[in-house]
Amino acid sequence: MKYYKLPAYMVLEAFRNGEISPTEYVQELYEHIKNVEKKVYSFITLRDLNVLLEEAKAAEYRIREGKARALEGLPIAIKDNISTRGVRTTCASKILENYTPPYDATVVKRIKEEGGLVLGKTNMDEFAMGSTTENSFFGPTRNPWDIERVPGGSSGGSGAALAAGEAPLALGSDTGGSIRCPASFTGCFGLKPTYGLISRYGLVAYANSLEQIGPMARNTLDLALLLTIIAGYDPKDGTTINVKLPNYYSLLKEVDYDLKGLTIGVVKEMCSEGIEKPVLNVFNWSLKVLEGLGADIIEVSLPHLEYALPAYYVIAMSEASSNLARYDGVRYGIRGRIAGDWNEVFMETRGEGFGKEVKRRIILGTFALSAGYFEQYYVKALKIRRLIKNDYERAFSKARVLISPTMPVLPFKIGERIKDPLQMYMVDILTVPVNLAGIPALSIPIGFHNGLPVGLQLMGKPLDELLLLKVSRAFELESKVYDLIAF
Repeated sequence: MKYYKLPAYMVLEAFRNGEISPTEYVQELYEHIKNVEKKVYSFITLRDLNVLLEEAKAAEYRIREGKARALEGLPIAIKDNISTRGVRTTCASKILENYTPPYDATVVKRIKEEGGLVLGKTNMDEFAMGSTTENSFFGPTRNPWDIERVPGGSSGGSGAALAAGEAPLALGSDTGGSIRCPASFTGCFGLKPTYGLISRYGLVAYANSLEQIGPMARNTLDLALLLTIIAGYDPKDGTTINVKLPNYYSLLKEVDYDLKGLTIGVVKEMCSEGIEKPVLNVFNWSLKVLEGLGADIIEVSLPHLEYALPAYYVIAMSEASSNLARYDGVRYGIRGRIAGDWNEVFMETRGEGFGKEVKRRIILGTFALSAGYFEQYYVKALKIRRLIKNDYERAFSKARVLISPTMPVLPFKIGERIKDPLQMYMVDILTVPVNLAGIPALSIPIGFHNGLPVGLQLMGKPLDELLLLKVSRAFELESKVYDLIAF
């Protein structure tokens, strides 16, 4: 038996039952990574095997003593824009090529407190700006289902690591689809949580009002397990919600959930022009599965959806322009190699340290915030954001869960769209509205077309994560589309 192919919750049970030890599991996992990483390139930084084995041995001791915690001895992949104490965190950018944080992000701290091990830092689009993981200073990650194609982005390294069997669980971040896009393209599960459900402390900022850290996994139970551990109020992040949360994992594990009496709304604007026919075909099949489980399927509308993409990019780029101003050659990252006044060093540092897409977004964001254009672009985008949120509230008055394809297209080939920014930005058309509204959304795998995965997007009211997980669990048990590994 290859234990790296098992779901995370089954690996943890195997640890406790003595079927395999954490050190044996780590050794098996590293042997597999050695065989496939050169094909996929999921990681920017993989932790030293000997160091991880020492941590695994400590976990074994706690298991033998009956003191095992929820993730005891399990390695977890972390996206490289989430701070890890003593482990390089680059954001896939030259400007942070050698940056090692002195502290853990809150989510990493919580994982460690439950016995989880940091496996390594996964590749991503530079500063999370992209949908393909091609915008990485360290080179692109490849889709395990077809290594000539992109894995999605910006959390493409995390999605690829799961699909290649290189990690049992992973963390990503989602600003406009950066968890859900790679989840769809690599055939795994990815949750963008309600804004404020999970602490952003230690997440390197891109667009503060939009981004969230979220779990990624190969099945619903694993996703619920990781969510249970990382969710919750954090005094270090003033945007987190201070409410009592359920134990998503225990509630999900003990119930086989059907969908009788649940009204699911198909968003008509998300299933029309611009959606590839193969994607729609698999999506329509998934509707039959949901109906077979007892759900009532209706059509709902988000009338302002056509304005969501431009509004999102104005807001995201404006916030990026502000956030990335700190990389000035003095406080963070590399320093320009010329001697001169502050302006010269500033320009040299940023010109050398940032990639093309990051520069493009900084320039556009600075323009949108400039005098004479602030009201015309940024303020107007905020008004559209409110209209999008209102649209969702009206739709949820008719249906408890909303659905659409996650991505409008199948995974495309590396290099196919990277030279056309507008064509690339259109890939996000189905995912960015959720970030504007601050609601939760979950991408689940629903099938394949010509060997390429297709994802379904489930959208819920704020703090409705448990319901989305129940729908996901019901669908996966009925369809058998889960725990997918390409290698």
